[in-house]
Amino acid sequence: MLLLGPTGSGKTPLGEQLQQCGWQGCRCHHFDFGRHLRETAAATEPYRNLSRDDVAIVRYCLRTGALLENETFEIARKILTAFATSRMTTPGDRLVLNGLPRHVGQARMLADSVSVDTVILLECDAATVYERIRRNIGGERNERTDDTRQAVCNRLNTYHRRTLPLADFYRDAGATIIRLPVDASTATDTLVRQLTVTT
Repeated sequence: MLLLGPTGSGKTPLGEQLQQCGWQGCRCHHFDFGRHLRETAAATEPYRNLSRDDVAIVRYCLRTGALLENETFEIARKILTAFATSRMTTPGDRLVLNGLPRHVGQARMLADSVSVDTVILLECDAATVYERIRRNIGGERNERTDDTRQAVCNRLNTYHRRTLPLADFYRDAGATIIRLPVDASTATDTLVRQLTVTT
């Protein structure tokens, strides 16, 4: 399962709720790629199974807003593999992807490892994003240091240009697309209720 939506739309709180409660009778594991990247960048020693060069690339991506492209994508695969191993996932579990893949190139490179059959698309406009971040609606942004207006603007541009096309990519591949509207005050419990009604 892939969570899609612009920064601040509520993906992380929704992923955490799915991990806590499960979905459609399955145990869920929320893989928050952004959180893992930030942990990697903050580590004083090489993180998990990454080299020092890998960590330097992660720090560069976080500093500049760049995405991992084909030539550096193995970093993402290493982080995802370490997560799945640490969670002791089993074939009947649901992996809830949040932040990976970030573009169609990454989706193609992940296809041999992960099968995405459902995309949950959280839909909101830029004004809503800024207000949700300002109000910290999901309660997950207290530790974030990258929520300056310019950084958020850059992430929104990247999302619309490179990440949102994943919805069409996975729809064309046969995945179910579930669209959930998000406003400035939409709480995680509301999203879970909408998701339950929709499915």
